[in-house]
Amino acid sequence: QVQLVESGGGLVQPGGSLRLSCAGSGFTFSRYVMSWYRQAPGKERELVASISSGGGITSYADSVKGRFTISRDNAKNTVYLQMNNLKPEDTAVYYCYGKWLYHNYWGQGTQVTVSS
Repeated sequence: QVQLVESGGGLVQPGGSLRLSCAGSGFTFSRYVMSWYRQAPGKERELVASISSGGGITSYADSVKGRFTISRDNAKNTVYLQMNNLKPEDTAVYYCYGKWLYHNYWGQGTQVTVSS
């Protein structure tokens, strides 16, 4: 059974940090390009960051460049999103996504709320 399970969300004050984790199981994690998406209330889901299967190539949405860092540990079948200097506009449900060829999987999401 394929699973992507996110964790690490929560409530944080503006300027704070959070680290999201996404653990994969039931598939060959190291083959997959992994990404983080987010969806704020009333808005479309948007791509936040992606990382290549080996971890050597990363990309980011302009809105998070310099603040967020995506990384992965293929030995642990886990992808991370380190989020620093969080802003209220970062409030959203964050989803983990994996893609390889025509295979693609979504996690269930974890809520991140940035508020004072």
